[in-house]
Amino acid sequence: MSREPTQTWLTQEAADRLAAELAHLEGPARTDIVKRIEAARAEGDLKENGGYHAAREEQGKIEARIRQLRHMLEHAIIGTPPASESGVVGLGMKVTVDIGGDEMKFLLGSREIATTDIDVYSEKSPLGSAIMGAKIGDTVTYTAPNGREIKVAILEAEPFA
Repeated sequence: MSREPTQTWLTQEAADRLAAELAHLEGPARTDIVKRIEAARAEGDLKENGGYHAAREEQGKIEARIRQLRHMLEHAIIGTPPASESGVVGLGMKVTVDIGGDEMKFLLGSREIATTDIDVYSEKSPLGSAIMGAKIGDTVTYTAPNGREIKVAILEAEPFA
């Protein structure tokens, strides 16, 4: 059974930022962590060497992030958010919705494109997939993970800047 790679929509700015992070992690960060591990090994008994274990744990986190960034950049769809005149909800848009009388603003897409502190919903999430392609003024319904049907009114949809 083959799995299709997960595609991520990114702005050019976000792709450049992630590529710079990847270059740093593959270069200076990797070199630094290897030196720290070697220095900790030189101290002797590794069983009780907290510095060695902390450095190895950090190395694991760096390598996991490198794999994540490589995959994301290899399978990225790079573009600009749709024009705000369209009024249609799409990737890279800041969306304002009304859910049961509560107004909520969030970014639709990947958390990697968010440069500010804003909630992010994937287009593959129940809410995200329900509002993709909806227009301002539309009301859509989606099934929450708890099985409840939730109505969402689209109030605004504008490119995330």
